[in-house]
Order: sequence, then C-alpha cells, then structure tokens
Amino acid sequence: MKIVKTAKLKITSHNKILDATIDIYNKALSFYIEVVNYEYQELLNLKTNKDKMVYIEKLSHKTSKNPNTKYDFDKYFYKFPSYLRRACINEAIGIIDSHYTRLSKYNKEKAKKLSKGKRFNKKPPTLNFSPKSFPTLYKDNMFEKIKDGIAKIKVYLNNDWIWLEVKYNTKNLKSSNKYRFSDFKEYTPTLIKKNNKYYLHIPYEKNVKLNSTPLKKQKICGVDLGLTNSAVCSIIDCKGTVLDRLFINQSKEKDLLKKKLNKLAKAKRQSGLIKTPNYWRKINNLQQQIAQDTVNRIIEFALKHNVDVIVFEYLGKFKTPKNSYGAKKLRTKLQFWNKYKIQNLTTHKAHSNGIRVSRVLARGTSKYAYDGSGELDRNSKKDIATFKSGKIYHTDLNASYNIGARYFIREYLKPLSEMVKLQLEAKVPLIVDRSRQTLASLIMLSKVA
Repeated sequence: MKIVKTAKLKITSHNKILDATIDIYNKALSFYIEVVNYEYQELLNLKTNKDKMVYIEKLSHKTSKNPNTKYDFDKYFYKFPSYLRRACINEAIGIIDSHYTRLSKYNKEKAKKLSKGKRFNKKPPTLNFSPKSFPTLYKDNMFEKIKDGIAKIKVYLNNDWIWLEVKYNTKNLKSSNKYRFSDFKEYTPTLIKKNNKYYLHIPYEKNVKLNSTPLKKQKICGVDLGLTNSAVCSIIDCKGTVLDRLFINQSKEKDLLKKKLNKLAKAKRQSGLIKTPNYWRKINNLQQQIAQDTVNRIIEFALKHNVDVIVFEYLGKFKTPKNSYGAKKLRTKLQFWNKYKIQNLTTHKAHSNGIRVSRVLARGTSKYAYDGSGELDRNSKKDIATFKSGKIYHTDLNASYNIGARYFIREYLKPLSEMVKLQLEAKVPLIVDRSRQTLASLIMLSKVA
C-alpha cells in the first residue's frame, strides 16, 4: 500500500511578497470557475478530464495556432505560467462537478419529500465563485531546490512572474536528528498561507508492504483507550497467552489541561461569552501533545514485540445522562477525549512500519471478566473491577485482553463454513454472543479449533 506524508516547512523570508502570488492565483481560479460553469453542458460530452482541460484552454488561451478565443484569459493574466493555468482549469472543473452533483442530490431529495406531501425547508447548494485555494509550485518550472533550507520559487511581483530565492525551516524534515524521508519519493510542493505565515507543503510517498503472517503465528497488541488512562496495551498470541502489558498516561499534561479549562471557565463567568484564543491555543496544544505521545508509545511497544496487528475498538458517540451525578464532569472528559485522533494517527504510523490495524466490537469489553466468570462489579471511577471470585483487577487491562481475544476469534471463524461454525459454537458456547466474547473464549476455542 502507499503511504503519503506531508512535510510542512515554514518560509522564513519574503513573507509579505508572497501575498500577490496567492491573490492572482485565486483570481485566475475564479475566472475559470465562471468559464467552466458557462461551458458545463459542453463538457458533459467529453469523457476524460484531460479532454475537458484542453477544451477549456482552447476557449481561453491565445496561441499562434489559436488566435481567436471566446474568453480572453491572457488579457487579465499576463504571462501567467502554463502549469498554474492548467491547475486552475482542473480545479475549476472539480469545483463545478462537485456543485452540480450536490445540486442533483438536493433536487432528488426535494422531489422525494414533496411527492410524499412533506415540507422541505433545506436550502439548495450554492456555487462559490471566489474560493480560497493555494498554488502548486511545479518542479523545474516554478520550484528549484538549491539546498536544504534554500529554494527558488516563481512568484508574482510588480505585474511580472520572477524567480525569488526563499529560506525555509527544515525542522519538519527530521526526527531525532535523522532525515524522515530517506526512502520516500518527493512530490511537487504547494505554497500555503496560514495565520499570516507561509509554508511549503511537500508530500512524500512510499510503498509499504503490510505483513501477512499466518494467523497461528501472529502476535497482536490489544489497545483500550480510556478516560482515566490514555491507553492500556496488551500483547497477546493466538492461543490467548498474555506476553506483556503497558499503561500509558500523561498525568502532568492532563493536570495542566484541567487547570487551563478551569481558567477558561472562570474567565467566561467573569466576562460572559468572549473570544479566548490564547486559552484555546494552549488547550489544543496540550490535547495534541497527549494524543501524539500516546501514539508514539503504542507504536514503540508494538515494534518492541514485533506484533502483526494493532487492535482497537469501534468507538462511536457516547450518551451521558443530563441530570445524573457527575454527568457534567463526564461530558467534559468525553469532549476532550481524542479517541478518533489517536486511532487515526496510530493507523498511519503503524502502516508506515508494515503493521496492520483492525477494530472489533466495543460492547461488553469492559463489562465482562476476561476469565469468563461473567459481569464485573466496578467502582465509582470505573477503573477497578471485582470479579465474582473476589479477585480485584484493573478494568482497562481486562478490556485490552478482551479486545485482543475478539480479533483472534473473528479471524478463526471468518474462513469457516456455517456448518463448522455451528459445531464450534456447540463446543464453545461463549463465542456465540459477540458482546460476551472474552479471553477465556479464545483460550477454549484455540484448544478445540
């Protein structure tokens, strides 16, 4: 599979000069959005995107062989680079296609509602003729790298397109003083403006072969993402043997996050609903730090044990009682729980290292004991559980066992016929209900399978 990463390199020189380049690019894009919109019916008869681009270019760009054009692009955009012109045309075609697709869906939905005699108050989609976009700096034509940290780019300045030497920060290209993209293919950079600062976004691509270890030789890392601990990981083999465990928590960062949230609440109580960008910047940075540290430690733990798969739960939306005790505190925890971000970042980083990622049913992983003894009795914080035998155990660790076990049970049963599955379910009744599958179910299944 292909892995794509983007290096975001901050430009440290000539920032004010670069405004004109993005402005002229967006004006050219607006010009072509209008042209493509007028000619859309003609474009529907063309099959490929290349044919559409050539058709629009002939209508708007004068050459010695094409002196008469319907739309005079060159009159308003003198010496506009050909690569950027074609990029504008392709982007405009994509914007118009998207608009008419949304409009078609809207009309179908409206007709369906009205045919049933129902009211339809939804507003139709509108076409944005002035979108905010950024130019691609095509190599050799608009971008020439001199050395790390210095490059020449073609910019619009004083009504002309000139080459300008810029300096950029290379910190994002390295990790622990090692070059991150030594075995990646570098693609064309894009000039990006964000918060009045300019960046070169350079994509890198790499072909990675994910491992294909047979099921009976696999080791997996079961990960339970929690509200108390950021994550609890367990290394499990196909027979249900637990090889190692890891608790991940950022106590210092979470304490700071709680203090910042309290300060934000105090500021709003004193001043009302005001904009507080400084508070939110610090809160978002702390959330990012917690998520990134959790991902790094999960991947390090997985690589240490040479696991084949990292297994998560399918985590959807959580409903919290509005008037119950502690509901407000629980809602705040859920609001700042980066479960999707951690899973997505882990997936991306795992694939870069050839590790596959899978997800299993979440229902019941924390509710049932891993030894198959039934439901747990959990304390008020939900972090400590008591088994029916009287054994006291960590709830998240118990859940990580069950998460890993459910992956193996599913993979065991997937290739089997319905007849064989029924025979196994008769021998191991604990695997019939997926929400009650535990580590004990896997151990029993591995003995009879």
